[in-house]
Amino acid sequence: MLTSHTLLQQYWHDGRHDLKKVRVWYIDRGAPDDRSSVSGPDISLEPYFLTVRTADGEKPIPYHRILLITYDGGVEFENRKIAGLADQIIDDGRDPQA
Repeated sequence: MLTSHTLLQQYWHDGRHDLKKVRVWYIDRGAPDDRSSVSGPDISLEPYFLTVRTADGEKPIPYHRILLITYDGGVEFENRKIAGLADQIIDDGRDPQA
């Protein structure tokens, strides 16, 4: 299985992928359930972390705090820490406005 960083690099550098279809769930201390998610256009990749743009500004997230990566709704990466919980995490994070 690819690492989260390698998978994200493929999405960013391979023109066959649409960044709008990428969603990343990550550990976000202080957020509800200590988790947040962000879509591809609000992410910048750095060597040791990704930067996410939020309503409060930019925030660095180390790659080891990534829980899930989905592409077009399908789970492409699942951290060992949450093995088997992907569907629950995705359902908990659904935007009721979407």
